[in-house]
Amino acid sequence: MTNVLENLKYLKKDMEAKGWVIDSFIFRYNDEDFIVLIKLFAENEKKKNAYALLKLEFLRLTDVNISLQVEANAAKLFVDAKPLREYFGISYSENLGSILQQFMEYFSRFIPVEVIDNKNEDQLKVMVSSLSKSDSENPNKLYCYQVRRNGIKSDGSLAQRSNFNDNKSRILRPFLYEKFKNEKNISFCYSAKQNEESTDEIILANYSNNKK
Repeated sequence: MTNVLENLKYLKKDMEAKGWVIDSFIFRYNDEDFIVLIKLFAENEKKKNAYALLKLEFLRLTDVNISLQVEANAAKLFVDAKPLREYFGISYSENLGSILQQFMEYFSRFIPVEVIDNKNEDQLKVMVSSLSKSDSENPNKLYCYQVRRNGIKSDGSLAQRSNFNDNKSRILRPFLYEKFKNEKNISFCYSAKQNEESTDEIILANYSNNKK
């Protein structure tokens, strides 16, 4: 089988090189726009399919709560034809196998080979929401109020911030993130209450005072 989704392999490699566990791009099908989230498998995360390379989540731009989640590799999407057909409104055909193949060939044209920086607001919003859920956090926690140094683990090593907290902060607080990006022991704290949010300057000042 040809690697019709070959770009996924290159995109995954670029995400890993740049420290991203999530990415997104726009996919247009049947005159409708979808946001596609590309997610790396977390360490020790169980795959539904042993040959999967990445996780994909399709979200309707008109209602991002309507989604379809699949695993994929460079050769195929691991999804049955019926849920794919129902989600994308593909007309029924006797040959469902060819429907899936035709869809993958069309979809492959939209997959970038590297992380694209200029995301629109809708893309960034669903990326942050997904990162929060993956980090077992309330997706409404959008307002950073402090940074904190994590404690020491039972083996004596320093606890590290999660990849999800890292990526979320790169999106929401880029200036603050740049100050601490190399200090993996520091996590960014978020609240669901906007009035609890602090400016970069206040967060940096409080962190400096706490170190004294």
